[in-house]
Amino acid sequence: MTVQPTGRRERKKAATRQKIADTALRLFLAHGYDAVGIREVAAEADVAVTTVFSHFASKEALVFEQDEDFEQRLLRAVTDRAPHEPLVPALRQEIHALVRHCTGDEAAPVWHMIVASPALREYEESMRLRHAESLATAIATHLELPPATTACRTLARFVIDAYTLAREAADPQAAVDEIFHMIEAAWAVAGPARSDTGHRVQRHRER
Repeated sequence: MTVQPTGRRERKKAATRQKIADTALRLFLAHGYDAVGIREVAAEADVAVTTVFSHFASKEALVFEQDEDFEQRLLRAVTDRAPHEPLVPALRQEIHALVRHCTGDEAAPVWHMIVASPALREYEESMRLRHAESLATAIATHLELPPATTACRTLARFVIDAYTLAREAADPQAAVDEIFHMIEAAWAVAGPARSDTGHRVQRHRER
């Protein structure tokens, strides 16, 4: 769930951002992504073009306006889990929730639009890589490992790919379980040594 801003200025800024994103998506779905420009979005949302770019770095970003929320949810699955909750099941639970959200009837037209647009597909790919790196850093930090640890980067990449693969499956929720069954097995064999709580690495101390 997105954390709601508390200050009046922050709430107003968030409302403007949401209005722009909602307007853009409505226009894209009605007329086609390639047929609508930033100027049309700004005019329909009754804001300046500079205001659009102050909230969104590119036209593609308008479609993925929940990008930051997606990433933060995955990071919190690592950092906010219960003391005795293992890492991989916590990530599986969050991916289940994210897949349910993106495979609902309301989301279907959006994903059809993304699949049909090379620019949006390319943007989503770069976004997935960025999410994977952020998730890998969070996992490594929480397990007290160097950020570039291969096992953490691999786990993060698999988790992000699980979301994409499950989203495209005939039975998305079953696909999440199937994929994470393989991820858990691989992590149990190749992942860093962990305490029985599954929470932190027990570092080897030099004698």
